[in-house]
Amino acid sequence: MSRLISRRTFGLSAGALLAASGLSLPARAQGLVKAKMILNWRYQGPQSWFFQAQDMGFLKDEGVELEIDQGEGSAATINRIMSGAYDAGFGDMNAIIQNASTKPADAPVMVYMIYNQPPFGIVLKANSPIKTPKDLEGKKLGGPTGSATTRLFPVFAKANGVDAGKVEILNMAPNLQEPLLIKGDIDGALVFNITSYFNLLLNRQDPEKDFNWLTFGDFGLDLYSNGLMVSQKLIKENPKAVAGLVRAINKAMLELAANPAEGGKVMNRVEPTVNAEIEAKRIEFTYKAHMLTPETEKLGAGDVSDERMTRAIAQIGEAFDLKSTPKVEEVFNRSFLPPLAERKMPAPKS
Repeated sequence: MSRLISRRTFGLSAGALLAASGLSLPARAQGLVKAKMILNWRYQGPQSWFFQAQDMGFLKDEGVELEIDQGEGSAATINRIMSGAYDAGFGDMNAIIQNASTKPADAPVMVYMIYNQPPFGIVLKANSPIKTPKDLEGKKLGGPTGSATTRLFPVFAKANGVDAGKVEILNMAPNLQEPLLIKGDIDGALVFNITSYFNLLLNRQDPEKDFNWLTFGDFGLDLYSNGLMVSQKLIKENPKAVAGLVRAINKAMLELAANPAEGGKVMNRVEPTVNAEIEAKRIEFTYKAHMLTPETEKLGAGDVSDERMTRAIAQIGEAFDLKSTPKVEEVFNRSFLPPLAERKMPAPKS
């Protein structure tokens, strides 16, 4: 059964809710810190490490009991944390930057970067006249308003001299993007290539031969993307739990990066309708394209370059005309990272 937002709870019951406000409250129960986490999207392979950390007891060993819900878009994840409904999430760094500018006391903080290279992009038919970003002017793109790619299109446009006002963007459900592109109802789709690449395969298309991809990272953007973020409240009240959460997810992620087939099986156990083989391929694709980079080989999984992050913050600030731009340490906290030796990226599956 298809569910936009579904919940999987492991072990004990959900984190206690404050009776008066309905906000989540991490609390000790039977020696465990309870916390609620929201994912970026519906169940996919690159979420497998969160469930692996739970299934293998890594979180329990760290004193954490985690309830995990599906999400509605990696940018929307931030709003759910800021509302107090969730303590942690898998979401977009760039949305943190925007919110840290306007609501610095409420914005979550990234504590473990996962997608070192952003999966934001525009997918086009191979025979499309759109070959460069400038060619997008006068064309029609489709994208859900809550997605990080749609929200970041102005950044991409500004960096490439595109008049964003001359590009029509139609708000549409994510499951309609590839079918409408294939039919020719839109000229391109604003996508996460991690999702769209495999949607095209499932639509019996060849994403390499039949489509072109304008990937944001290839066109002048220094942006990072998705990672593990937590509320400032959780950092303040349970820093040991944050450190434990990071250690457990780091361990599980590196295990499954080296064994994507197992990651596919993990997601199939979480949701039986998920195709384990497809999700294993998605993990492999994601790891090679977005996680294993010269930067992560040097810094290890989870960390960022302060110089690059400073440039990314500046790009976000300029594109969205932010009144103030946060400092790196206000949006990314590396103090919870395990030692570098424990964050070495494994060789990709051949």
